Amino acid sequence: MEKISEATEFLKARGIEDPEIGIILGSGLGKMIGKIEIIHRINYEDIPHFPISTVEFHHGELVFGMLAGKKVLVMHGRSHTYEGYTTQEITLPIRVMKVLGIKYLLASNACGTMNLEFKKGEMMLMVDHINLLPNPLIGPNYDELGPRFPDMSQPYSKFLNDKIIRIAEKLNITLHQGVYVAVTGPNLETRAEYRFLSRIGADVVGMSTTPEAIVANQMSLPVAAISVITDECDPDNLKVVDINEILLHSSRAETGLIKVYTELIKEL
Repeated sequence: MEKISEATEFLKARGIEDPEIGIILGSGLGKMIGKIEIIHRINYEDIPHFPISTVEFHHGELVFGMLAGKKVLVMHGRSHTYEGYTTQEITLPIRVMKVLGIKYLLASNACGTMNLEFKKGEMMLMVDHINLLPNPLIGPNYDELGPRFPDMSQPYSKFLNDKIIRIAEKLNITLHQGVYVAVTGPNLETRAEYRFLSRIGADVVGMSTTPEAIVANQMSLPVAAISVITDECDPDNLKVVDINEILLHSSRAETGLIKVYTELIKEL
């Protein structure tokens, strides 16, 4: 609680007040920053207790500004467990954004698909998840943040998801719906692991997002998340994946992500 308070007070002193919507931009998904009328941008390393991203294609800054007439607080890059952080450390920024006043959280990530009906460069709306990362709620519970045993029967807001589905249809953007499974990484999966993840009910796999969603649910913060599909994970026809190719597909799909989230923000 002390860490959350120190980070919150630091950001308030820097002029970040009354943000309405929090946004997390995942791997290769930073172009939305160019759509924001920026008021303040602060490096993570300057914010008390914020984890610093060590991945070269993840920026590490918090951006505060106006988008579609709303005050947004954007995490331009995120941290992961494979960098050595705990999920409690990874989710501290989400708790800080909630204390600062955000009413909704919109997340994004890059993923690989085991569902062969999904293709590279398309997007999937997360309607559920399987969390194989350490749970961020392990440890002492602080009642002021939320209950010890939060309900997870609907981890992604139906209110937000219904709007996103309608917006994507209106904009003629392909948006699948499915289940995301989070693993630690940083290596990509073996053929046997892809088969396993598919059999336990996942459509796509990534290395993030579920800890943030769990914490958001504990704090009664409505959350939506869109996965950008960057590689196809057919264990019977598995090819070597180049990280540059992943970032290329991520960038190609980003235009649709920006359009959907910008339209959604207008409506909130």
